[in-house]
Amino acid sequence: MNTILQLKKLSKCFKLHHLGTTIEAVRDINMELAEGDFTGITGKSGSGKSTILKCIYRTYAPQQGEIWYHSSSFGWIDLCAISERKMCYLRKYEIGYVSQFLHAIPRTSAREIVENSMLEMGCELQFAQEETKKILSHFELDPALWDNYPVTFSGGERLRLNIARAMVKHPRLLLLDEPTASLDATSKLKVRELMQQLIQEGTTMLGIFHDIEFMRNLCHKEYKVVDGRLHERA
Repeated sequence: MNTILQLKKLSKCFKLHHLGTTIEAVRDINMELAEGDFTGITGKSGSGKSTILKCIYRTYAPQQGEIWYHSSSFGWIDLCAISERKMCYLRKYEIGYVSQFLHAIPRTSAREIVENSMLEMGCELQFAQEETKKILSHFELDPALWDNYPVTFSGGERLRLNIARAMVKHPRLLLLDEPTASLDATSKLKVRELMQQLIQEGTTMLGIFHDIEFMRNLCHKEYKVVDGRLHERA
């Protein structure tokens, strides 16, 4: 099976200037993802799990190491070294990210958030509208909320909207940072169903989860972060 992502000796630390100290978040991280696989990461809060994902998405810049991604547009590229323009392109067309928190332009409705996610990829308006209806319905987001602003939503509704916005694009690589953190059992099942569909379509996923039951029979490979180091679990 073809490799799509390789992390080589990745390290990231944070300087706390007001305390005059440095915190080492992760160190010497090595990982390889096969195309179409789902890889799960577990570990205690504060162990460095989210830092790994944010380095891949380049919202964090690592101090050391390389992150090699096989892009459909650029071939093999080091995400630590490419230009910001290329990274923005990859975020728009190839790499998706789901966090526990919804960040959206103010006064943008739930429907518009998902539609815009598709329109920025160059999709026709009618197609974007149809796919938006499908995915919002899949996540059982009340149609009465579709044209409302997410600021009025509950935490679980915002998270479902955030997941819908990322998954509707069917990215080549999808990064999931605790995507089921505040969801009830029914909503978790909806997320799992869509993840299984994306895996069947060839999307590669790297996800962080505390819910071990959710990961069971879904992951092809599992890692655990302990004190900033990555360990593959048998």
